[in-house]
Amino acid sequence: MNAEATPFHAPLHDAEFLQFRTLIHRVAGISMSSAKKALVAGRLAKRLKHYGLSSYGEYYRLLTARQDEMQMVVDLLTTNETYFFREEKHFDRLRQQILPQHPVGRPLRVWSAASSTGEEAYSIAMLLADALGNAPWEIFGSDISTRVLERARAGVYDLDRAKGIPQAYLRAYCLKGVGSQAGRLQIDPVLRRRVSFAQVNLNEPLPDVGQFDVIFLRNVMIYFEAETKQRVIARLIERLRPGGWFFIGHSESLNGLSHGLVAKAPSVYRKE
Repeated sequence: MNAEATPFHAPLHDAEFLQFRTLIHRVAGISMSSAKKALVAGRLAKRLKHYGLSSYGEYYRLLTARQDEMQMVVDLLTTNETYFFREEKHFDRLRQQILPQHPVGRPLRVWSAASSTGEEAYSIAMLLADALGNAPWEIFGSDISTRVLERARAGVYDLDRAKGIPQAYLRAYCLKGVGSQAGRLQIDPVLRRRVSFAQVNLNEPLPDVGQFDVIFLRNVMIYFEAETKQRVIARLIERLRPGGWFFIGHSESLNGLSHGLVAKAPSVYRKE
């Protein structure tokens, strides 16, 4: 077996794991349990091999001196599971209640605040394009990971990830890959132009992104402790217009947090 094929076996010691746990909590607000030790070791092992390092402690010292490598660690350690039209009832409410109530002539602005690789933002875009036609609307997607944002902007996905997309939307808003792109699809460029993506760290003061009518913050707060949740919610609600809607994941709750929102259904809130 040659050196290139030799697997990397450096152990991640408890003290080193604590360093990475502390780092990702400080930078991204994410709380990692001890059960994530194997995940951290697995995701960072290639970076040790890349630099020819013999321990995770050496890698930690390197990354704290290099901003580009710090971003790499954030990209690797933030969880990015998502899929099209996840939690379908939220999209039903958007179509059936929120859109009919929206003031005529005012652009509808929606923020996908933990957009990952873009499936949530494009799901919303397909629905708005279908329901609103030529009426003005825009979608802003954000994430802390630059790696997933690159994939979101490209809008290219394996066909097996498109199972949640209604057939009518597949035909109207997706292009099927051919040749070297067989087995993949791309979101139609006309739709992609109405969706913008930017890096935003919800654990820090937010950039000036304007006010929104709807904010989706789904399946990310499960990684935050209560104090971080409170700060993130407070920042986002400042960006929500009066009467605006706020969606969280079905497995999440705002119980115990000060937020000033009115619960309209499980995981659905409104600013009144």
